[in-house]
Amino acid sequence: MSTAAPTLALDTALAACSVAVTLPDGRASARTIPMERGQAEALVPLIASVLEEAGLEPAAVGRIAVTVGPGSFTGLRVGLATARGLGLALGCPVEGITVGEALADAVLDEAPDACVLVLIDSRRGDLFAQTFQGRDAHGLPRPLDDPRALPPDAARAAATQAGILLVGDGVARLDLGEAGPALPDPVRVARLAGRRPADAVRPPVPLYLRPPDARPAPNGGRLWA
Repeated sequence: MSTAAPTLALDTALAACSVAVTLPDGRASARTIPMERGQAEALVPLIASVLEEAGLEPAAVGRIAVTVGPGSFTGLRVGLATARGLGLALGCPVEGITVGEALADAVLDEAPDACVLVLIDSRRGDLFAQTFQGRDAHGLPRPLDDPRALPPDAARAAATQAGILLVGDGVARLDLGEAGPALPDPVRVARLAGRRPADAVRPPVPLYLRPPDARPAPNGGRLWA
């Protein structure tokens, strides 16, 4: 993992707008604003604020990390478009980190060998789920399955298996008691970036588990026939 330059992390996948910058000496600056909507208007000013707090010009950023999902369609588009645009402008790599990786990693700090079920409220009736156990050779949470969308009953059944630790905002949705953090920590997102070997880096491409609600209008979107 390269620590030669600061890493900027962006997260707009769920019900918040979050930015962090981590420095080579281990220091970090971060801000999170809870919000269901409005990330498009909030993100760029928040980036400027966090960089100013860290005493950095944008040109000092050496890597950008961004959450790629699962999450809201609109939120993911905002974060990914901003990250890709900044990467082009600054000439630095942009790496995708899944919401599941960021949330599971927080639990694994406290229980390194645990089996962790990430549950994310899709806001559309079902839940996004993925299971991790321990970390791989690169220090990333090791997935036991692929992320998937589950109806509430199936998510509850998965969550009540013996020995499973829970994390994510879907835990409160199912009223399953105490759990790890509900939202990704942008500092953690930044620190997960760069752990994969160069040929395995996740691109900044959205992780969508199902199609959006929006459908083309029957007349092709015209206001009249």
